Amino acid sequence: MSSRSLRAVARHLSRAEAEAICKRVLGFSTADECRVTINSGVRANTRFAVNQISTAGDNYNAAVSIRAVFGKKVANVTVNRLDDAALREAVQNAERIAKLAPDDPELLPELGPQQYEESIVWNDATASLEPEARADAVREITERARAAGLVSTGYLEAQASAFAVANSKGLFAYQRSTGVAFTTTVRTEDGKGSGWAGASDNDFSRINPRELAERAIEKARRSVNAAAIEPGRYTVVLEPTAAANLIQLIGGALNARNADEGRSFFSKAGGGNKIGEKVVDERVTLYSNPLDPRVPAGTFGGDGLPNQATTWIENGVVRNLAYDRFWAERTGKRQSSTGGTLAMNGGNETVESMIASTQRGLLVTRFWYIRGVDPRTILFTGLTRDGTFLIENGRVTRPVKNLRYNESPIFMLNNLLAMGRPERVSASESGGPGQAIMVPAMKVRDFNFTSTSDAI
Repeated sequence: MSSRSLRAVARHLSRAEAEAICKRVLGFSTADECRVTINSGVRANTRFAVNQISTAGDNYNAAVSIRAVFGKKVANVTVNRLDDAALREAVQNAERIAKLAPDDPELLPELGPQQYEESIVWNDATASLEPEARADAVREITERARAAGLVSTGYLEAQASAFAVANSKGLFAYQRSTGVAFTTTVRTEDGKGSGWAGASDNDFSRINPRELAERAIEKARRSVNAAAIEPGRYTVVLEPTAAANLIQLIGGALNARNADEGRSFFSKAGGGNKIGEKVVDERVTLYSNPLDPRVPAGTFGGDGLPNQATTWIENGVVRNLAYDRFWAERTGKRQSSTGGTLAMNGGNETVESMIASTQRGLLVTRFWYIRGVDPRTILFTGLTRDGTFLIENGRVTRPVKNLRYNESPIFMLNNLLAMGRPERVSASESGGPGQAIMVPAMKVRDFNFTSTSDAI
């Protein structure tokens, strides 16, 4: 069977197919309330190492999750068989378990029908990306690395999926989405130099493999024989990926309940939260908009409630926090979430102009091994990787060994000196599509490095 005929088999469920499955499941239910969610789609990947493809594959799955409710008791069961016998058995299992479960004091009734904006996350070029096209993209990198006497590795992953939710109160919602990420690490044959480049988008045609190759090759060449420097506080020029590695951590800290209960940076001394307080430089605005064509996201969440455009921080001031449905009703607020997308405004500087205005500092390509230290300050630790360079008198002068940092994106955004234009980047350590995030390159003073690392 050809790859194209395989793709014809391996696909996401259509709206009509998903709705039919939901109706069948709801028809089997005897619970007080029932919710059905369906995730289906294709995940395709091509991995390469030592300048050649090492593995490639497409996998398809459709998973049906059934939520049964009796009074305040709830249980969930997931199945990936779609025949009536399997679906009926899953419903019965969910109902049997629900009856044995303890009461959930925070359980809310299911939503009724909702109105949704049409999602713009789907892209045909990504959904139709064949193995041959992925291989061609990889060759743009491997052939250039080989010609340069360097060694390339990397990962290309594309997803085309559909999500549906329905319940016993008449709600039904369906949306399709695509995403693709392409990352590469290029090293010298002796392993003394390493460069990285990556990109992520919903539209594969907006990713330029040749540009990724050239960036990673240049970094690998320039990073050979890195010298150790003393750790300490440095002015840094963060390329967009490095900036996004840290800015995305603010999105994960926006939970309103954690703030209201005193467990978060956004908790206010003496009780409550910091909505209305200035917390970062006044040039900073952070927002989520599922209909932003640069970083789109789904227009509804797992319970069927619509996602809306939300500004989290505006001109340095906290305007909103993320409220799940329970906490929104408890506090009288509107439910809100990032919905898998986060964007930041920017300025008109370039990386080159920020370097030129720096007397002494560091240029950072990206961060790695990012781990939490203190949620009350959003303090994280991690390492620079794949291209860290010393800046002296407005010029990049030499590569330096990687450094461990202890830093908070909040501290960073209070020490902001300059910003470039926002760019969508691949900020996921896994190399997959991950969250849709768009941030600018930025120049920051007093960035805290605590030790050096011999790792390349």
